[in-house]
Amino acid sequence: MKLSTKGRYGLRALIDLAQYSGQAPVSITSISARQDISERYLEQLMALLRKAGLIRSVRGAGGGYVLAKDMKEISVGDILRALEGNLEPVECPGLDPEGSCKAADSCVSKYVWKRINESINRTVDEIMLDQLVEESRKKTGSIQKE
Repeated sequence: MKLSTKGRYGLRALIDLAQYSGQAPVSITSISARQDISERYLEQLMALLRKAGLIRSVRGAGGGYVLAKDMKEISVGDILRALEGNLEPVECPGLDPEGSCKAADSCVSKYVWKRINESINRTVDEIMLDQLVEESRKKTGSIQKE
């Protein structure tokens, strides 16, 4: 599985948002500066994350974005699916009960794809945003403030 820049940059942006949104909404401009991601691209990513219910926007002076849920409730899987869609590296019609695979009844390779897909989904669903924020704080040695 290879993630696009949407998944990689969006994950970085959400970690940044989680680190810095404790006191006030975080602006696109500040995330852009810290993460070296263009503001226009971040706006697109934030729209996808907002649509998925992971963040919400705050309008007006001092506005920006905040998490829509506690960071302990947001998994990496939630973030990546909002940005990338399906995370399965192999789309096997034999795994779909209504799939069009003619060899589904006798094919054993579909079990390999099923196990790979399940493993990826389980892994990204077990890693929560608060864990990534904590890891980031360990690396920088401080608690972030905007």
